[in-house]
Amino acid sequence: MVTKTKSNEIKITRMYNAPVQVVWDAWTDLKQVAQWWGPRGFTITTHSKDLRPGGSWKYTMHGPDGVDYPNDTQYFEVEKCAKLVYDHGGNDDQPPLFRVTVLFSEVNGKTKMEMSMTLATPEAAEETRKFIKMAGGDSTWDRLAEFVEKELSDKEKFVINRSFDVPLKLMFEMWTDPKQLSQWLSPTGFKMQFIKSDIQPGGSTFYFMTGNADLKMYGRAEYLEIEKPNRIVYTQQFCDENEKVIRHPMSPTWPETMLTTMELTEEGPDQTRVTLTWEPHGVTTSEEIETFIKSRSSMTQGWTGSFNKLDEHLSSC
Repeated sequence: MVTKTKSNEIKITRMYNAPVQVVWDAWTDLKQVAQWWGPRGFTITTHSKDLRPGGSWKYTMHGPDGVDYPNDTQYFEVEKCAKLVYDHGGNDDQPPLFRVTVLFSEVNGKTKMEMSMTLATPEAAEETRKFIKMAGGDSTWDRLAEFVEKELSDKEKFVINRSFDVPLKLMFEMWTDPKQLSQWLSPTGFKMQFIKSDIQPGGSTFYFMTGNADLKMYGRAEYLEIEKPNRIVYTQQFCDENEKVIRHPMSPTWPETMLTTMELTEEGPDQTRVTLTWEPHGVTTSEEIETFIKSRSSMTQGWTGSFNKLDEHLSSC
């Protein structure tokens, strides 16, 4: 979640389903941080790391396009399992981009991560917000959620967050009213129509999506949990026109059944964060899990497109 303000700060808050020690280790252990640091598609090479006040972390971030980004992080405060303060983005050719403060705290066995990035001016903060969005920088914290989940449960999951400037009640309606849901849920370039819909615990939906070149795909969802206004859990499968379950029309090794967990968090009177978790469900093969793992970047692209459509739809409500 990136909070939009008129100050020179960018604030990010996330909850992780893991103890503070696990999240802290993921941040500070070199082998662990290398597995999630950076936007999707990026990797890093650490040259040196001295985690203490006055120490530094020198590393190179490698972009999916082959471009390298040297980084020299300078630490000012290090309080184990509680706080990090450092300058980010500096290297031999440029000064640091901003000062970062990260607070870690335990909430009912989970970890709350509160991050603030302080820039020189509000204008610089606004430009950085735009850059983070363009570069998919928020996916860094989604990758952290996936990493700690794998560490604790050995399950492969996909996580994506998005903050919307609307009240919690309205956002819940976007996910439970078929008329609203059909306006934005399909990927970019597709339109969605429900054949039947019963969005309640034990209920189900049957729908189809149409895209370019007369492409038509059918699907069904079964709702397992609905806790108004904060949580919805459902399974999802591809179908034929008779609602018979089939494989993914364009990816035969995609898992047959997916489990979606959608959580809504009120971050202000008119701001709601959506945390969506996607995972293979039921009996799966190693080939299907591998397909799922390799598809995280395309899943980010697909859900980002849907969330962009949701943003547009909300502006007209």
